Amino acid sequence: MDAKIFHKVSYGLYVIGSTKDGAFNGQIANTFFQISADPATVAIGINKKNLTNEFIKSSNVFCVSILPKSVPLNFIGHFGFKSGRDINKYQSVPYKKGVTGAPVILENTIGYLEAEVIGSQDVETHTVFIGKVVEAEVFSQEEPMTYAYYHQVKKGLAPPAVPKDIKYDKKVDTKQEIKSNLVICQEQFSN
Repeated sequence: MDAKIFHKVSYGLYVIGSTKDGAFNGQIANTFFQISADPATVAIGINKKNLTNEFIKSSNVFCVSILPKSVPLNFIGHFGFKSGRDINKYQSVPYKKGVTGAPVILENTIGYLEAEVIGSQDVETHTVFIGKVVEAEVFSQEEPMTYAYYHQVKKGLAPPAVPKDIKYDKKVDTKQEIKSNLVICQEQFSN
């Protein structure tokens, strides 16, 4: 199987946030899609090992913040390569509590959707959560970041939690790119 085909599938890059017992957690994800417009229904895929999965299962709510192409790599690193088990990811990020109680990021995002879980499906390593959209807002008209843009232009590295059978090869052109990628990857990815 040529696993590079997955690089050709169109994905966005998002922060998925949720709440549990008054605490917040969020993570970077690329698996988010609209199922229907009326009623507004969406789905996300979250690794079972990630703390965000636990939060969504507990509260039955989630928020999807859509990242723009202009988002700084350190913001992606903050939500994607650090664990909510070790730090409060929302402590240094401007946010508000949404109508569902989930955290809504206010900077470095094009907008958000809040959803209440109406179903879920176990898919071996991940859970697919299906949500009824109960609130949404557009903050800017910036272009959304795609997963391909993240890899090709931002030179992002795939975290260890991606499927093990997919190899994400990338060539690094300069010492500066090596240094910036090492800074992001210094901490183990486990949300």
